[in-house]
Order: sequence, then C-alpha cells, then structure tokens
Amino acid sequence: MRCHEVDYDILGSEMQLVEVELDPGETVIAEAGAMTYMEEGINFQAKMGDGSDPDQGMFGKLFSAGKRMFTGESVFTTHFTNEGQGKKRVAFAAPYPGNIVALNMAALGEKIICQKDAFLCAALGTKVDISFNKRLGSGFFGGEGFILQSLEGDGMAFIQAGGTVVEKKLNGETLRVDTGCLVGFTEGIDYDIQRAGGLKSMVFGGEGLFLASLKGHGTVWLQSLPFSRMADRIIAHAPSSGGDDKGEGSVLGGLGRFLDGDNR
Repeated sequence: MRCHEVDYDILGSEMQLVEVELDPGETVIAEAGAMTYMEEGINFQAKMGDGSDPDQGMFGKLFSAGKRMFTGESVFTTHFTNEGQGKKRVAFAAPYPGNIVALNMAALGEKIICQKDAFLCAALGTKVDISFNKRLGSGFFGGEGFILQSLEGDGMAFIQAGGTVVEKKLNGETLRVDTGCLVGFTEGIDYDIQRAGGLKSMVFGGEGLFLASLKGHGTVWLQSLPFSRMADRIIAHAPSSGGDDKGEGSVLGGLGRFLDGDNR
C-alpha cells in the first residue's frame, strides 16, 4: 500500500508540534493522545493496527496490537481523516520537551529503526512494527532492551526526541554515543554495545557502563536530553514528601514555612 501524501509544518523551537495538512480523503495515523488540535471536517477513530494492510483480518489486527503492547504503547492507534471539503489541518505534539524529526521515508530507504517510544505520527500506509535486537549485548545493555520500533513506508513519518536533535551521516565511520541518546537510524547502520573504556572509567567516569556503537553507511539521529535522564534529575532534586513539606524544594519550601509562621 502506498502511503498518503501529506503536507506539514513543524511549529515552535524546543517544544514543537507538527501540523499536518490533509486533502479530502487523506488520513494520518498517530499515537493515542498525541493530537493537539484539529480543524472542522476532520474525524478520528481509534483502531487496532496501523492500517497499512487494508486486507488484514481480525487475527492480524490482534497480533499487531499485541506487538504494540510489547513496546509499552497503546494497543490502538488513532486515525485522523479529512471528511470535509478542502484542505484541513490537524496538529500533534510530543509529551515532553524536545523536537520533532520529519522523515521522508521514500528518500531514506523506506525503513527506519528507532527507539520504542519515538513514533509520533505518519501518513496512512506507514507500517509501524517492532524490531528485535539480534545481539544479546545490545538487548541487555542497549538502553532500549531487545525491542526497537521499525517504520516502513514511502510517505512522511514523524518521530519525537528530547532536547536538541543532531543528524549524523556515516560513510563507514564508527560513532559511539550514550545509549539513551540514540533516537533512530536507517538500514545499513550496524548497532552494537561496547564497554565505556577501562574499569575506572566505567565506574567513575559518569558516562555509564556501556556505549552504543554505530557503524556503517546511513543516517543516525541523536537526542541531547533523553526523557529518562530528565526524569532522573527531577526525581533526584524533588523535595521530601515527609512531614509538612510544602513540596517547593529547599529554598522555596523554607520561605513558605517562614511566611506561614512555621520556623521549624
């Protein structure tokens, strides 16, 4: 199935959203809960499967939904269709601060491997599937586990990443990156896990025990701020929940207690 041809605009700088323009009858699929707004004339429906195989039976849809559960995503994808007159727009945003990467799948070999929560939305006809790491080390220490996500098709697809996105072109070189900073890569890139230097560097270097090694010919997308890293920092600096803590951190919490007359 050929993908629908959709136009788009990416709005914003660091907390971006993508606005997809649909001609009458065109459809875009998206992760559940990703929609920000849509114009009159666009209707949406939650469906099992990505709609890339129109002849897929109920068993195939259940199997596809089961694979999505492996990645931690919703069993359903939401299909937005322009059922009105003229061009209509629908917008999608990532659930955390970062950037959106527009992928012209036809120009990228029609297949992308990405981290399991990277997919945001895509033109109808794009196949959203799971991809298993073939190497045991990559599965245990790669930060993404055995399961990655694969996107296949010849239309536009959009993935989300935390912080600033960097695109690297590899022509046989090797690139070593923090395992959490890898967003996606094209076919032709060999993905493996290596130790982060000697024992002292692994324990005290602060870069983790393992790094991802990417080698080959193709394109790699990296993110500067993985959501897991940001969540760890927030949790580490969160105030204690015990006692009468105002939940505002050490300085603001103390100021709040002083204004309330609590000088403990």
